[in-house]
Parts: sequence; structure tokens; C-alpha cells
Amino acid sequence: MKIFTYPSDGPVLSTVPAVIDLIGETYGTEVEAVVIPADRLADDFFVLRTGFAGEVTQKFVNYRLRLVIVGDIAAQVARSDALRDFVTEANRGRQLWFVADEAELDRRLAG
Repeated sequence: MKIFTYPSDGPVLSTVPAVIDLIGETYGTEVEAVVIPADRLADDFFVLRTGFAGEVTQKFVNYRLRLVIVGDIAAQVARSDALRDFVTEANRGRQLWFVADEAELDRRLAG
């Protein structure tokens, strides 16, 4: 599987147009999955009532790209039962994964 990894440094993705620009970077390539460091996502992504996570996820679905969020989100999950449930359900599927690090991603891809 060809993966595009968003750099760990740079501005935070805080708007849907910024996410669409990121997706555009993969257009015309054979990329099947985009890996985004959790630190590159705006805090709103982890507050489900804002709708930002849903909008971002839907854009990736529309463009037939898998989205992988890599990093420690334990603090965000601890503050929100809804986010904990969202992460649990997402990780059961194939469209959106939350993983702690690249090693966990490699294990998931291999399994």
C-alpha cells in the first residue's frame, strides 16, 4: 500500500479547505492512505461536537483514501467518552485508524 505521510512540522490543519489541499497533494498518485501526526490536527478535531472530525473523515471517504492519525491522543480520549467510542469504532474498520506510532501502523497493515 502506498502511503503519504504528512510532515510532523508545520501549521495545524484547522479547516476543511486545508484538508482538501492536503488530499490534493495525493491526487493523481497511487496513494491509498494518508498518515497525519495527531499534533498537526486542530484541537477541534478531537472535540466531536464541533463536527470537524466528521467533515475531515468524510472528505477522505469521498476521495477513497484511508486516513491514519498517528500519535498519543490519550489526554483527549480521557476527556471525552464520545471520542473514546469514536476511536474504538474507527479502529475496527479500515477507513480511519488511530495509532500510537509508526510501529503500530506497521503491525496493523501487516495483520
